Amino acid sequence: MTEQADTLSLDNIRNVLVRLEETILFGVLERAQFRQNPVIYQPGGVGRELGGESLVQYLLHESERSHAKVRRYTSPDEHPFFHDLPAPILPAAVYANPLRPNTININDRIWAAYVGEIVPFLCAPGDDGQWGSSAVNDVYLLQALSKRIHYGKFVAESKCRARPEQYDSLIRSSDADGLREAVTDAEVERAVLDRVARKAATYSRELEAMPGQSVADHAAVRDLYARWIIPMNKDVQVLYLLERR
Repeated sequence: MTEQADTLSLDNIRNVLVRLEETILFGVLERAQFRQNPVIYQPGGVGRELGGESLVQYLLHESERSHAKVRRYTSPDEHPFFHDLPAPILPAAVYANPLRPNTININDRIWAAYVGEIVPFLCAPGDDGQWGSSAVNDVYLLQALSKRIHYGKFVAESKCRARPEQYDSLIRSSDADGLREAVTDAEVERAVLDRVARKAATYSRELEAMPGQSVADHAAVRDLYARWIIPMNKDVQVLYLLERR
């Protein structure tokens, strides 16, 4: 129980989320140096050799197949985009999992938002021929976004244990709007947005000083959190709590 409690401590959750900020920031800066390259998201767009998948789907699928073999998706904070993955080749690991059993996985929504909204938001339109580099960075960023968004389960469990009477009542009545209001902390959200904006500004200045570097507007990282990451994280929190009976 102590290890589970440590996992749900506010300090531990904050440390995990702050580390993911660095991961996402670097992913954004790397992807933004290339154009949108829409062909890499089109099923069959780069040839029949990929079995009808787009280039990004193919690379993501292959990555998840490899990672599944070494137990990545047996960890409660990891969620695959594909479900036809092989069993691990390593012995089973025992994790301290404080979460209730649940079926929440919104990677389909994350994928749709990423391809349809986030890439056009971060990247200049057009095709620069950098298909492979763009797709590799897409896989990196998609997996980081998925982990950050689904970490809402741990946030929700921590909040529920801290205020059980309030949350139990909302859960029993299936009050999704009430739960969303309960999990919302405007002050914390502002602090997150300000922190990622500062980090992005710092890294952007460093990259802009390097010849030949093209970087995303540092405000884009703040907007990425405000428009997609935080809202979808709260969606995960609410969905998880509604299943937590």
